[in-house]
Amino acid sequence: MGILSGNPKEEPMHYGEIFGVWSYLQTAKGFVAGYQTLLNHTGDKDLKRFIEDSIENVLKPEIQEIENLLKENGIALPPSPPERPKACLEDIPVGARFADPEIAAMLSKDISAGLVACSTIIGECIREDIALMFGQFHVKKAQYGAKLLRINKEKGWLVPPPLNVKSSDC
Repeated sequence: MGILSGNPKEEPMHYGEIFGVWSYLQTAKGFVAGYQTLLNHTGDKDLKRFIEDSIENVLKPEIQEIENLLKENGIALPPSPPERPKACLEDIPVGARFADPEIAAMLSKDISAGLVACSTIIGECIREDIALMFGQFHVKKAQYGAKLLRINKEKGWLVPPPLNVKSSDC
């Protein structure tokens, strides 16, 4: 029996998997710190709830799962930035704070990039367990992307590209 024909968890990770997973973890840790900072700038209650939910129910569980995977495979973990303190929105000068639509746009970009990163890692995997893990992350990100899209539409923050509206004048 070959080295890659048994239990996937007993198979070694290849360098591409290690780099992709490690980089994803480093980015997720940075997002937690960044989103904690953005919470201080957020005035909209729905957006604030979305960010808090993203940190607690998407990012932190992903981080834990990936850290476990890397530890089990003897891979050193990237450093974690410190937790960010909470601040009062009114203490941040208006010209120095991010506006809610800007924050929502940043989150949308991050979700989109996360979907691409998950797909890339899935495509590079030879270990089924890692591919499935990132498949689950991908589905969760897509769900959160849909939630954020709804928030952007409801708040009037979505700036669509030029729309192709067909004329019925024939």
